[in-house]
Amino acid sequence: MKKQLYFLSGIIVLALILISWGGTGHYKINSAASLSFNQEMSQFSSWTGILAEHASDADIRKDWDDNEYPKHYIDIDNYSEFISNGTIPQTLDGAIAAHGSYFVYDNGILPWATVAAYDSLKSCFERADWDKAVLFASDLGHYVADGHMPLHITRNYNGYDTDNDGIHSRFESTMINNYISQINYAGENINLVSDVNQYVFDYIYSNYIYVDSVLLADDYAKTFSTDTYSSEYQAALWNYSKGFTTKLFENASHALTELIFTAWTEAGSPSMTPTGTDNSLAESTVILEQNFPNPFTNSTTIQFRLKENTKVLLQIKDILGSTIFTLINDFKTTGDHSIVFNSENLSKGIYYIVLETDKNHLVKEIIKID
Repeated sequence: MKKQLYFLSGIIVLALILISWGGTGHYKINSAASLSFNQEMSQFSSWTGILAEHASDADIRKDWDDNEYPKHYIDIDNYSEFISNGTIPQTLDGAIAAHGSYFVYDNGILPWATVAAYDSLKSCFERADWDKAVLFASDLGHYVADGHMPLHITRNYNGYDTDNDGIHSRFESTMINNYISQINYAGENINLVSDVNQYVFDYIYSNYIYVDSVLLADDYAKTFSTDTYSSEYQAALWNYSKGFTTKLFENASHALTELIFTAWTEAGSPSMTPTGTDNSLAESTVILEQNFPNPFTNSTTIQFRLKENTKVLLQIKDILGSTIFTLINDFKTTGDHSIVFNSENLSKGIYYIVLETDKNHLVKEIIKID
């Protein structure tokens, strides 16, 4: 179904449709995973910005790897077992044995791609390959996020079956881009995952119930305006869906943290060594404070402390990782530093303060409001 459609006319449109949560949502979900880091995961604090920056690597691979496409969705309601009893064969071999390889790959292999990314992450931990580990963790976060986007787990992925044509991009991209600053949540306590395969399928089964909720949100918003590009439609779509959308974001970030924690624990809880890229970050020579005020309107103050003389690159980046402003690109001396960021011409939304030195990569989320 979807797989063949990519080779027909309209390939570009369909490719855009199947970018779950867009770059904005993936950046948010991966970066917010650190909200649930426990004390044992303190050495992973330096991963926050890297997870966010590489959150959409898996989508980028679609440009040159056709095998990547089916990893981002599963049309689970095309499985007769799911319609009859709410589950499907939960191993890839089992699904292929029951339905054939063509059917399985045509309907997407999202849950098995998620487990494969987890297994690769665990292997990286076992051999202390921290460079690759953070990239596999980023991919894992992408697939986890896909599993928390309801329209990536249904054959009615763009509302064609229910007169909701185009809802996919309206919900996951346009709405999220407009209201990302309102998706705020705190971390939760995490637990080890006893069965990773079951864990992944459980949240996919659970999130399927939100397919109808998204479609109902679209129907509701159209009672305010049939112009789906209008501010009236967008506001109504958000107002109807913001409760479950925020919960899906929160659950995705939390699930990513639990899976990273479990992979690291099963690998023997290795410490980041001097040969690992993140060791110097764990022994930070910089403290980056949260800006104040935050949220802010026209300006906000950024403060950081250096424990040694070093070259500092301080930038403001948007949710796609693009540099908006470079505030400092110079050698700075030991001590406290402060800079006022004037943002009158900056659109409202979520941005990131990124501070880099030879030994550090630190990130803080900031929110610009009207």
